[in-house]
Amino acid sequence: SMFLHGCRTQLLLLNSLTFGLEVCLAAGITYVPPLLLEVGVEEKFMTMVLGIGPVLGLIFVPLIGSASDQWRSSYGRRRPFIWVLCLGVLLSLFIIPHAAILAGLFPPHTRPLEIFFLILGIGLLDFCGQVCFTPLEALLSDLFQEPDQCRQAFSMYAFMISLGGCIGYLLPAIDWGGSFLASYLGGQETCLFSLLAAIFSGCVLATLFVTEEAAGRVEMMDVPTLKDVPNKPSPPSSCCRHLCRCLLGPRRLGQTWRAVCSLPPRLHGLYCRIPSVVRRLFVAELCSWMALMTFMLFYTDFVGEGLYHGVPRAKPGSDARRHYDEG
Repeated sequence: SMFLHGCRTQLLLLNSLTFGLEVCLAAGITYVPPLLLEVGVEEKFMTMVLGIGPVLGLIFVPLIGSASDQWRSSYGRRRPFIWVLCLGVLLSLFIIPHAAILAGLFPPHTRPLEIFFLILGIGLLDFCGQVCFTPLEALLSDLFQEPDQCRQAFSMYAFMISLGGCIGYLLPAIDWGGSFLASYLGGQETCLFSLLAAIFSGCVLATLFVTEEAAGRVEMMDVPTLKDVPNKPSPPSSCCRHLCRCLLGPRRLGQTWRAVCSLPPRLHGLYCRIPSVVRRLFVAELCSWMALMTFMLFYTDFVGEGLYHGVPRAKPGSDARRHYDEG
């Protein structure tokens, strides 16, 4: 019973990060398009900005997956990559609401710099948030290898994604500017992203108590003697240098580039071999996700402009801008 209790605790701790990631991504996707429009980014360029993260993810996901499979450290195989990507998410949650302040540090052309910092934060949030699911899912597979445990783990994983999405979509609907937090943190954007950072930080801290016992057993099979295993954790600086070498080495980049180039023909060959029923399901899911993402990009702006008759580029404090913010 103690073993089952330990498994459930580990499952809850690990999937708390799933919850935190989905909260940040859902709230960010909802709130980011109006922010881009308010600083003067046109709609056609807004979609290009929001496509930066998925494009980078397409390139780096194979690289990170391969590197985490071969990673050896006392911190485990997956957690160093998870922590680095989570650091990127936290950094983006700071950059997005403070883009104007950061741009003010480099006068005199503050508006282009504000757009630059905003795009940087959005790309970082989308990229790190989406890519972080890859080592997170791999860690779930490492820890829960039995069929029953694996089903339970990914059922909890799916539940946490749904719960995080619900809360993430609801948080921007609250008037944080009128709450008591506004006197300490600032306006709506600052309060919202500060709350997201607090929630996500707690979820990241939960991963410190996650053990990678199953992964450790796999690693022990590959190590001939105990003297090759470090007795104490490597210093953080050494861990970061090792991670950078593993990710950015010329050989690793070349392997990743070849893997990315070979991906389209491999996908085409796989598509031709799968049954027709699965092929139709694949096409239906592809079209569904395309439609869903397009809807999610524009529905927030549509409510502000179409239903509340606001103007995103209106002067702050004006009726048109106030109506847009309310929407």
